[in-house]
Amino acid sequence: METCIIKTPLGYTKIMGDANGIASVTVLDSEEKATDIIPIHLEDCAYQLQEYFQGTRKQFDLKLNPEGTRFQKQIWSLLEQIPYGKTVSYLDLAKQLGDIKTIRAVANANAKNPLWIIVPCHRVIGTDGSLTGYAGGLHRKQWLLNHESPFKQQSLF
Repeated sequence: METCIIKTPLGYTKIMGDANGIASVTVLDSEEKATDIIPIHLEDCAYQLQEYFQGTRKQFDLKLNPEGTRFQKQIWSLLEQIPYGKTVSYLDLAKQLGDIKTIRAVANANAKNPLWIIVPCHRVIGTDGSLTGYAGGLHRKQWLLNHESPFKQQSLF
């Protein structure tokens, strides 16, 4: 498994993968040194993440290979269908599965998403519109939602 670290506006990000695809993308809470030479199998992912942060990419086109249960992968597939700039609730996802009783399992699978930003778990919010738990921290979730919002907040001063 190859690894690299890139710098993003939200902190250093670790990308792991190989010829079979990207296995994980995680934001780090510690200062790390960015990788000088990005392994060939990770170059496209690093490039597309930079485009996303620059505001020029709204959808990722990468070969993905995350580890997870069948149920988790089913939820992650639903997450990939959430359009850029849109949000859904955990209840909405449970309804898509056809059973609202799965809401906690949906939230748990969402929390275990190993592909930060690529599989947009940040686009899932509470039924009441609240920002609920986020592995990368609620400040990052808010930043990502603001970044994707078609309605940019203007500064008054």
